[in-house]
Amino acid sequence: MRICNLWMALVILLLACHCEGTPPKLTENPAIKANQPLNIILLIGDGMGLSQLSSSFYFSDQLPNFARFKTIGLSNVIAANSKITDSAAGATSFASGIKTFNGAIGVDMDKQPVENIVELLSKENYQTGLIATSSITHATPASFYAHVASRDWEEQIAAQMATSPIDFFAGGGLKFFENRKDGKNILNLLKSAGFEVHTDHLEKEIDGSKRHAFLLGEEDMPKMIEGRGNFLQESTQKALNYFEENASPFFLMVEGSQIDWGGHDNDAEYLITELLDFDQMVGSVLDYAEKEGNTLVIVTADHETGGFTLSSKVTGQNSKGKDKHDYNLIVPTFSTTGHSASLIPVLAFGPQSAQFSGFYQNSDVYHKIRAALAQ
Repeated sequence: MRICNLWMALVILLLACHCEGTPPKLTENPAIKANQPLNIILLIGDGMGLSQLSSSFYFSDQLPNFARFKTIGLSNVIAANSKITDSAAGATSFASGIKTFNGAIGVDMDKQPVENIVELLSKENYQTGLIATSSITHATPASFYAHVASRDWEEQIAAQMATSPIDFFAGGGLKFFENRKDGKNILNLLKSAGFEVHTDHLEKEIDGSKRHAFLLGEEDMPKMIEGRGNFLQESTQKALNYFEENASPFFLMVEGSQIDWGGHDNDAEYLITELLDFDQMVGSVLDYAEKEGNTLVIVTADHETGGFTLSSKVTGQNSKGKDKHDYNLIVPTFSTTGHSASLIPVLAFGPQSAQFSGFYQNSDVYHKIRAALAQ
């Protein structure tokens, strides 16, 4: 992979990098019907801080789709009980608009269930969907349909999918729905709830009159470097086609889960390949939103993972014993195998996207979505 030629400044405090070509002109469709309900697409790059996002400008042969956004903000992702959040508390903030304790899925500090945006919008005849490259019971997707005091209770989380209002979901986690420790077969409950369950592949054609569950991995989906292919982009497009067929407004959350895991492993290749896969899916969503004209797209992350930086290469030492650097060579580096307290980028496009500029708390993402829907 080669470093891009400099062209464009990415305006968030500290990054000024340039890449080949000019960003495709992203324009909002003026032909929006009055009083038409707004579609919401929330794209979460788990563990994606500013440096992770920046890597897409340097380790790709083309300008990343992130460069197409004009509205940029920064969010503070502290949890209620910690200066550094985990995915459970962070995603609960996005889904329900509250700060809670690390490990909490859809519950407050008293471990009481809090209504999430999927439950709220389903009452307003919205279609809803979730997609992840992790298990669908993992912390981020779980926070949009489940209510438990611990993210580790994945069998309980899976059981709550059958009673949730979700219409479409895709990811891994099959083992939490069948062959469980409690002997229950949640796949049968999903079928009783109107789901058509798919465990082999993404079918080309699906019945728009049914709900759909794609459980395509026993636990998590494979890594990109292990052959996952275009799952993220294809499942997202399938969800959009499904929603359009039913001609109702929708809420869709898509997570690039394994950016985070590359950070935890301090594995730059793992992280960057997942990040670039996420960016490709972002591009498809932006193409859809630009054409459709009444869709708000938000890209953000629950936290930063790995203390990831893009450092200049040390090539030796000078006569004073200090490091010499080659500023034409970028070396991905890490400072931790855990999360960091870095502020997190928020990118937005579409109607009401201007609300997402500036500095704010991660829980404000939920409230800004609610405000956009109220316009």
